Amino acid sequence: MKNMDKKIRAYALKNAIAYGGKAQQGPIISSLFHEGLKKRDVKKYSKKITEVISQVNSLSVEKQKKEFETLKEEVSERKGREGLPKLPKAKKGKVIMRFAPSASGPLHIGHAATACISFLYVKEYGGKFYVRIEDTNPDNVYPNSYKMIKEESDWLFDKKEEIIIQSARMEIYYRYVEKMINRKAVYVCTCSSEEFKRFVEAKKNCPCRNLNIKENKKRWKKMLDKKKGYKEGEAVVRFKSPKGMKDKNPAFRDFPLARINLSSHPRERNKYRVWPLMNFAVAVDDIEQKMTHIIRAKDHRDNAKRQEMIYKSLGLKKKIPWTAFLGRIHFKDMELSTTKMRQEIEQGKYSGWDDPNLPTIASLKKQGYTPEAFWKLSERIGLSETDKVMDRKEFFNLLRNFYK
Repeated sequence: MKNMDKKIRAYALKNAIAYGGKAQQGPIISSLFHEGLKKRDVKKYSKKITEVISQVNSLSVEKQKKEFETLKEEVSERKGREGLPKLPKAKKGKVIMRFAPSASGPLHIGHAATACISFLYVKEYGGKFYVRIEDTNPDNVYPNSYKMIKEESDWLFDKKEEIIIQSARMEIYYRYVEKMINRKAVYVCTCSSEEFKRFVEAKKNCPCRNLNIKENKKRWKKMLDKKKGYKEGEAVVRFKSPKGMKDKNPAFRDFPLARINLSSHPRERNKYRVWPLMNFAVAVDDIEQKMTHIIRAKDHRDNAKRQEMIYKSLGLKKKIPWTAFLGRIHFKDMELSTTKMRQEIEQGKYSGWDDPNLPTIASLKKQGYTPEAFWKLSERIGLSETDKVMDRKEFFNLLRNFYK
């Protein structure tokens, strides 16, 4: 690449000007790739790029603009949109994506920072955007969350989302268990958790894995039986992993799909006694809603693999959605656990979910922030897998750059 130093400086200035005076390395490197930088050379130039970013960020926006005028010829104009990167395999009007918050509490800035990018892609290409409330663990449901998530989603996603509640879809999950029993893709295991753990550690298949279809159907029926059925912990539906206990990753060794939980559910009360676990419910819903693209935090890589296994077991390998993973934003001085927030609200530390000291959507909405601020923030983050460490002040300074 010719004029490398000038190009680094030019793109750093351009990025800083676009985002309130603070340039970031990821978008700059992406721009340099467009100029011809090879991946093998990134390490060679990374120190220089970091130094330039530091220098540029120390300048006022006015000085950045003035200097950029002298270097703007080094910047190539890209065709197409300047915001989000192109979405692979996307067809106009047929992009289907989702955001899946837990029913453990309302939405917060962590949700917004990652969910908006999926919404923006659907908005750009056309299709459907689902907000799927995950509430199949009766022990972890905050009853007020349903209303709050609906109101906050309407605000954050401009009322363009479709709300799905998993606990209202129990019969669908049951049908899929039966379908997978018939395909010999699952089995009902009655080993204790301690016994099964020993099988996992020994890389030895559980005896229940060899049960025939008839016996699995019998056990499944007993799991559902409210009068004479198994008790909690006595039976679980397990996925029959292709490699069984020989899989190198213990997380993939015949993982559970559904279990008995007799706790009363806030919406369904005691109507159901067998509840799907996250990977099963998510895979079924993604299949049923014909998901085309999924963007999720990178700590869900193993879950994504489990869900792919479920697709394949149902003969749906070609239907597996395109998936991207995002790096996490680690906040040094900000609590994002809704369970912890709820406890502190109950203790009187905060006045409510919209307390100005809480990082909730309800709070930020009340303070005058707009959905567009979060949309712009998501565009800036893009599809980067790089983790970011930020403190409260740094995050809100960044968000205010997009304040409208």
